[in-house]
Amino acid sequence: MRVSVARWILPGMARFEDQDLTDAEFRECDLTRARLIGVVMQDAVIDGLVSNLVVNGVEVTAYVEAELDRRHPVRLLIRSAEPADLRAGFRQLRADWSATVDRLRGMPAGSAYQRVGGEWSAVQTLRHLVMVHDSWFRRCCLGSTEPFTAIGLAPEYVPDQEEQGLDRAAAPTLDEVVAVRDVQGAELERWLSTVTAGQLSAPAPVPAGQGWPPYARGKSVLECLHVVLDEEWAHHGFCVRDLDFIGT
Repeated sequence: MRVSVARWILPGMARFEDQDLTDAEFRECDLTRARLIGVVMQDAVIDGLVSNLVVNGVEVTAYVEAELDRRHPVRLLIRSAEPADLRAGFRQLRADWSATVDRLRGMPAGSAYQRVGGEWSAVQTLRHLVMVHDSWFRRCCLGSTEPFTAIGLAPEYVPDQEEQGLDRAAAPTLDEVVAVRDVQGAELERWLSTVTAGQLSAPAPVPAGQGWPPYARGKSVLECLHVVLDEEWAHHGFCVRDLDFIGT
């Protein structure tokens, strides 16, 4: 790949002209208000929080979202505000993950720990969802001050991981992670079985002080729950995508 130095226009703003970015990878980058003018983009892949995306003068986000909803109807349930929809959506997510774990157990040894293109392995993905449950559900929806489960996995940018209970040296097996996930899934399902629309609309009882996520304070319980469910759905898609690649 040939990439020359960017031309700096304003502090924090880079401008690239006549650059060859073939096979470039932008990971955990903020491309808000980025403008791609006169570019050639073929066989490109975009995964992330994408909104107000204009391609050749056409705002395409709504088309993409509608197609995703058509392919994955569970998305309509998990972004609902109705407890019954949320319960049904979470049951579907758990069933999808259960099928994928069964698939993993039938694949060649080591598949659960294999990484594709620098992405997390299946086990790492499941460990991340352990951390998502502890942070966005237990801490933000329940107000828990308990340390996070040690085997949970956070992105590198999350600060004070050890102080919050995470063991960065942990190397659990698939079965160990699944056992924790089963307990967490049952906990969330029990909570959803009795939660009301009024409780969902209430401010999230995020404990005072430091802790992840720092930007949850001021959100509603429903907004925090939506993060949990969206993470479950999105990371399942990433995992299945990579298992399809491993299985080819």
